Amino acid sequence: MKKNFVIAATLLIAIVVHAQSKSVITVKGSDTMVILAQRWAEIYMGTHSDLSVQVTGGGSGTGISALINGTTDIANASRPLKPSEREKMKQRYSSLGVEVKVAKDGLSVYLHESNPVRELSIEQIKQIYTKVITNWKQVGGPDAKIILYGRENNSGTYVYFKDNVLGGADFAPSVQSLPGTAAVVNAVSKDKNGIGFGGAAYGKGIKYCAVKKDASGIAYEPTEENIKSGAYPISRFLYMYLRNKPTGALKDYIDWILSPEGQSIVTKVGYFPVK
Repeated sequence: MKKNFVIAATLLIAIVVHAQSKSVITVKGSDTMVILAQRWAEIYMGTHSDLSVQVTGGGSGTGISALINGTTDIANASRPLKPSEREKMKQRYSSLGVEVKVAKDGLSVYLHESNPVRELSIEQIKQIYTKVITNWKQVGGPDAKIILYGRENNSGTYVYFKDNVLGGADFAPSVQSLPGTAAVVNAVSKDKNGIGFGGAAYGKGIKYCAVKKDASGIAYEPTEENIKSGAYPISRFLYMYLRNKPTGALKDYIDWILSPEGQSIVTKVGYFPVK
């Protein structure tokens, strides 16, 4: 019995030592990017058994705060750093941070599959989310109240939408703020009068609304062709942020993400490559 105990203890110590010998990269932030970041991590660790890449979401703002506080190596963000965040980086690390553009996304407007409305202008979307337009019949749909779904204010998608669609105006108080893009998609898929917004990679169970820059413009869906050409009017970059220029295992991981293999995963997940 004693001999078996010694063997078991030795194996446990060996496992712990092996685990501790692994390099660890922590990634935190954008919920829009979680499925992409997790896929990158899974595939990369498959050929790098000495490395553990730990991915969590929480929103772009949460990831950037963790980067500034030194509790994550990489912050995923679906928006650029704010000037106030860069200033905090500078004060703490004498660095404005390192920005890496890793993918492109079409900020998509989701409608229920049965909704006859097929396209909206940016101004109409703004009026819907600020409660100037409250009924679908005002934009060519049925006589029914529009139900609004959105993201929490720590989300990069929330910030991008407010800045680039609402022109800085406040969201209507009736917007139901949900903790992730998947939750927004799920809500709209079950609500025939709902509308939501989020990343292009989450569009299951809903339909995309074509978006036009202004009332007289052409409406485009967030397809790869339309986003690459710049025709889709509300496309954006997805970012990784680091405190300083990466070295060692961190640099190797970033380089791989920007490689043809890493960028091919961007396409498979449903976003659009930057290279």
